[in-house]
Amino acid sequence: MKPTGPLPPYFTASSAGELIIGGSPVSELIAEAGGTPLFVYDNNIIGSQITRFRAAMPSGINLYYSVSANPCEDVLRFIGRYVEGFRVVSAGEIERLKRAELAGIPMTFAGPGKSEREIEAAILAGATISLESEGEAERAIKAAGRLGKKPKLAVRVDPPFVIGHDGSESVVAPNPFGFDAAEAPAIINGLIEADVDFRGIHIFTGSQWLDADALIKVHRQTIDLAGAIADAAGIRLPELNLGGGFGTPCLQGEWPLDIDRVATALCDSLRESSDMLATTTLSIELGRWIVAESGVYVTRIVDKKESAGRTFLITDGGGHHLIGATGPFGEPPRLNHPIAVANKFGAAGEEVVTVTGCLCTPFDVLGDDVCLPLAQPGDLIAIFCAGAYGLTASPQAWESRPLALEIMV
Repeated sequence: MKPTGPLPPYFTASSAGELIIGGSPVSELIAEAGGTPLFVYDNNIIGSQITRFRAAMPSGINLYYSVSANPCEDVLRFIGRYVEGFRVVSAGEIERLKRAELAGIPMTFAGPGKSEREIEAAILAGATISLESEGEAERAIKAAGRLGKKPKLAVRVDPPFVIGHDGSESVVAPNPFGFDAAEAPAIINGLIEADVDFRGIHIFTGSQWLDADALIKVHRQTIDLAGAIADAAGIRLPELNLGGGFGTPCLQGEWPLDIDRVATALCDSLRESSDMLATTTLSIELGRWIVAESGVYVTRIVDKKESAGRTFLITDGGGHHLIGATGPFGEPPRLNHPIAVANKFGAAGEEVVTVTGCLCTPFDVLGDDVCLPLAQPGDLIAIFCAGAYGLTASPQAWESRPLALEIMV
């Protein structure tokens, strides 16, 4: 038997032993949505995460939601009420915001390889473009000229440090993201001379941080670097985008990030920073941390079989909808996300089973040797921490299977 990840603390069972999500039994949500496989997102959990952020962090910090984490339009529409803006990485994500009736909200547009069409879409949407190269800067300025608009441009800086999730430091490896730090002052002055709307710098150093000490170190060194760049350029930065990277525990042995410690240390780092940052607006981009625990992936058992002494529960879902729960693609280590029998939620485990999806590959495993209540075809499997990097981050077209349904409650 193998362990599973920690179950998020928000979920309870009805008197009949059925999983409750957002106040409704899972069977009612399935009926409302039209079947399984189904992603259910609880807006109460999303709201509580945003409230936690606001309560912990210094006042005046801009919170941007990273659309890539979950671009479901109902989710975007809800989050748009409570954040300062959105982080996008493609013209498609800008279109998602438009369909969610959020076209006028502030955006930052990051990522290498922006096409001419995407640069033009970002300028027309009023987005701040985080520039990744001199070539991209030239293309953005030319596109703005064609469109008759003053572009909002920021400089993405590749930091000269790499900090591991345990706080260790290692040698910087070349990558396609941003400018080397030594180049940044000259690039900034060049943009100002070009009479663009210079919006500051963007420094992103990693994702899925769960160790508060490591993230505190990242923030401290990032703020020091931003101050040194501002000093060298001789300007006060309008904005410093710290990126994000707050992690969510979804595997055995992981614990929640201590956001209060992170916030306290961030205040200290800001107090000790360069005078050139005294009027700088700070922003943080978060995706996974806001939505991951709000999501539950529900899939129905269609078959049960024995093979070489092991019991398999085979479902109508799988890795084509939630690739992160399957390894992905069998890459070691194969650790289990939180999992339950949704119509026997909270019941004691009775048998050790392997839960698989319907794909024709041995890697499509949703729960490997997990102890669950006795389950049969027709019962429901719930995979938790499924609110981020789920459906749109998975190979939905694999085997031309049906798409999963989505519902927000």
